[in-house]
Amino acid sequence: MSSENEKYRIYAIKYAHHDRMSSENFIGGDPHDVPMPLDYYVWAIVGTAATYVVDMGFDAEMASQRGRTIIHSVEQGLERVGIIAAEVKEVIITHMHYDHAGNHDLFPKARFHLQDSEMAFCTGRCMCHQGIRHAFEVEDVKSMVGNVFAGRVQFHDGDSELAPGITLHRVGGHSDGLQVVRVRTERGWVVLASDASHYYANMQRQQAYPIVYNIGDMLEGFVTLRRLADSDDHIIPGHDPLVLQRYPAFDAETEQWIARVDLAPER
Repeated sequence: MSSENEKYRIYAIKYAHHDRMSSENFIGGDPHDVPMPLDYYVWAIVGTAATYVVDMGFDAEMASQRGRTIIHSVEQGLERVGIIAAEVKEVIITHMHYDHAGNHDLFPKARFHLQDSEMAFCTGRCMCHQGIRHAFEVEDVKSMVGNVFAGRVQFHDGDSELAPGITLHRVGGHSDGLQVVRVRTERGWVVLASDASHYYANMQRQQAYPIVYNIGDMLEGFVTLRRLADSDDHIIPGHDPLVLQRYPAFDAETEQWIARVDLAPER
């Protein structure tokens, strides 16, 4: 297959979990206030010639510090689909929050793809405010600065083609430089929304998640997701347990752990 027509496989890999109520997941709350847990994912985009990992997750120490539960380590999840973290060459960082930019020693050979505006945001004056910086970890930020000086970061300014069939798009909102990833698959254009929409329900209700830098950008981000994806079923939210319920598992042993989101949803 020509690289110009490459169609990728995409794995959603759950590595951690956090129990919480639905009122915590929407600005303005939820009058029903029912259990609505968060799942934590990284994603792997696999082509015939190259593999791209999207986000790095966090480790057991950070899970303990933040009151989260590791289900399988990121390294284990990647290995289960045939990817050795230490050999990965390309990592896309959707944004620099602790659950997306941790594990910074896991990918020693990788080049990191990051929006200019996100690096400026997490090292700039907004980090003087606890209400904004609480979702970031200083060691993750310091590590990425080290990667910049080591020549291991490729910056992107807005929309960018990473490879034929993979594009990056800055949407902001949740974090100032949040980017989403559009991927060509056999079933069409799939968008890895990351935290542009934590849950399907954030986008469906047009109701923003409470950790947000710019509410207007977050709401406009829902419009962008729909513009980039072939349908709502082609949008993969960043933390929704429904992803593992709707999409086929990688194999019989990875139910509720690893899903193939390049395939059509089963329900």
